[in-house]
Amino acid sequence: MGLRINDIAPNFTANSTNGPITLHDWIGDGYAILFSHPKDFTPVCTTEFGAVAQLAGEFEKRNTKVMGISVDSVEDHLKWKRDIEAFAGAPANFPIIDDTSLAVAKAYDMLPADAYLPDGRTPAHSATVRTVFIIGPDKKVRLTMTYPMSVGRNFAEVLRALDAVRATDGVPVATPANWVPGQDVIVALSLTDDQARAKFGEVDIKLPYLRFAQVK
Repeated sequence: MGLRINDIAPNFTANSTNGPITLHDWIGDGYAILFSHPKDFTPVCTTEFGAVAQLAGEFEKRNTKVMGISVDSVEDHLKWKRDIEAFAGAPANFPIIDDTSLAVAKAYDMLPADAYLPDGRTPAHSATVRTVFIIGPDKKVRLTMTYPMSVGRNFAEVLRALDAVRATDGVPVATPANWVPGQDVIVALSLTDDQARAKFGEVDIKLPYLRFAQVK
C-alpha cells in the first residue's frame, strides 16, 4: 500500500550536501517539503531547484524547511549546485539527499519496488521520482503532488498549497478552489451557524452546507 495523507512520513538518515540528516530531527517543530528528481544535471530539474533557491525567504517566513532528493551522489549534487546557483542567481543552501540506493524513493513510494539504477543510467530509469511531499510538525504527510517528466512544477502552487495546509491546520475550516492567503475560507460542517459566528464573526452563507468566513 502506498504512502497516504496523514501517514507518518517515513523517517530516514541519509547523506546530503549539508552533511548527514535524520529526517524527523531535521524537521523539528516546523513544516517541511521534500521534492524529488530523477537525476542531476537535467534541464527541468535545474530550473526547479533554481526556483526553490529563489524562494528561500518565502519558505523561511513560513517556518518551512525544504529538502531535495535525487538519485545521485553527494559529490554529483555539489557539482550540480554550481549550475543551479548560476542559473538561479541565488544560493542553493537547502540540502540535497544522496539516494543512490533508492531507499528514500522506495520508502516514499516514488518508484516500483523492483526499480534499479544500471550503470550509465538515464533519467528514464528513475522517471517516477518526481514528487512533492508537504510534511507537518507532527511528521505526518499533509499533501502530495506528482508530476511527469515533461512538466515542470509550479512552485507558486507549492507555496499556495503550503499556505492552505498551514491555514487549516487545527482549525475547523477548509480552503475553496483557487484560494490564496487573505481570502475567505469555508467553515467546516462540524460547526453550526451560531457556533461559526461565535468563532469567526460574520459568516457568509451561500448554501446551507457552503459558508464562508474570514480567518485572521
